[in-house]
Formats: sequence, C-alpha cells, structure tokens
Amino acid sequence: MKIAALQTVSGTTVAANLEAARGLLAQAAGAGAELAVLPEYFCLMGQKDRDKFAVRERFGSGPVQDFLAAQARALGLWIVGGTLPLEADSEEHVRNTSLAYSPQGECVARYDKVHLFRFDNGREQYDESRVIEPGDAPQAFVLPSRDGHAWRVGLSVCYDLRFPELYRGLGADLLLVPSAFTHPTGEAHWELLLRARAVENLAYVCAPAQGGRHENGRRTWGHSMVVDPWGEVLAQRREDGAGVVLADLEAARIAQVRTQLPALEHKVL
Repeated sequence: MKIAALQTVSGTTVAANLEAARGLLAQAAGAGAELAVLPEYFCLMGQKDRDKFAVRERFGSGPVQDFLAAQARALGLWIVGGTLPLEADSEEHVRNTSLAYSPQGECVARYDKVHLFRFDNGREQYDESRVIEPGDAPQAFVLPSRDGHAWRVGLSVCYDLRFPELYRGLGADLLLVPSAFTHPTGEAHWELLLRARAVENLAYVCAPAQGGRHENGRRTWGHSMVVDPWGEVLAQRREDGAGVVLADLEAARIAQVRTQLPALEHKVL
C-alpha cells in the first residue's frame, strides 16, 4: 500500500490552507497513494491560540469536514485530516481532533488529542490546555487496501508521541502522528521518537508535519517522514516548505519482523 505524508506551512486563513491541502492531496492521489495524511493544524495556524474558536465546527458538519469528505470522494482516497478544531464540552475550549475519511467520504474514525503540549525554554512558550480540551480515549480504524490486506491504523497527534503506552495499546500495523513540532523540540527529538515508536510496536509510522516559518512567526520543524517496523526511515522531507512524502508499505514486512523478533508476544507488564 502506498501512503503519503503531507507537509504544509499553514497560515492564518482557512480558505488558503484548504486550497494548499487540495493541491497536495491531488498530488498524492496522482502518485498512486491509497492513504494521505495531513499534519496537525493543517487548516489554521492562527495569530493567537484563541483564533481556533472562530473556526471551530460541530462534529459531523462544517467547511473543513465537508472539504475532507469531498476530497476523499473526488480522489478515491483515504484521508486523515491532521487536526481541526471541534466544539468541546466547555465554551472556553475546543477539541484538537483528527478525523479519518474513507474513499466514499464517510468519516470512519475520530480521535481527540489526549496529551496537551506545554513548553517554555525562555524564548518560546506554549500551553495547549489554555484553549484545548483533551480527549480521553485511543482510537484506531481498519483500512482494507487494494491488495486485500486489512490494515489496523492507530491515530495520535504530535505531543502524544512522547507517551509510548498510548501506541502499545492501539495494536496497530500503521501509526499516524500528524504534528506541528516546534523547531527546538523537533531538532532534538522528532526522528528519535518516531523511530522508537516504530521499533517498540513493530509497526509502520507515518508522520506528516508542519514545516517552515508561519505567518504568525512560529517556526515548525517539518521533516515529515515514514518509518518502517524495524526503525528504518523509508522516506523523509528534509527541507522546509510544503510537499508530499511517499512510501510503500508491505504487510509481509510487518509479519517478517514480528516473527523474527516476537517482542509483542513477550509483554509482561
């Protein structure tokens, strides 16, 4: 199965961001991808955190959800829409939500980001809990590929990457990590963490990321990549800017490494 990790440098206008995503999705479909994954905040990187409130949607309908469903149908593509802001229980918060769509445009899975990022190195400060309400449950879905294999796909978002217990519980063949890693944390830990999650779970990892200097001044790390179950980086975008990272996944490769090293069967705790 061919998949695509899509890298963006999203700005402060939803319409422009969706148009950029449209081009990347079409490029992925044209290259033969069956699944395309957008990064965290693909639809908006606002001037301030509270800009998310103005574009939040009710689950099931809204411009961003309608766009994702329409693109999935038009391109015959499985699409995971990075994240978008959905209504939360509290009016003072939103959910940072990843939605998966089938080629028929049906939303087949919803994951609300569980772990909320906080960082302060004296120059950059972030605290997602000020505007984001955390989710409370892992999520996965089954993707039947054209070759007849049923892939179990586990959902996660960005900061979740630092919590390995979430991934082990998913029991997935393919782990998705749409992200907007800061430049300092990405430079230090991005590839290290992605390869570790792949090795620990003997699973493929697809990590589309924001990558570059944004309108709001923020700089994200990028380096969108796909990692195989042995921790080998199959494909990676090494430069800033929007682009498509393509990789071929093989079910036989998962079977091979899990047979050679049956660590998942040796779990005790």
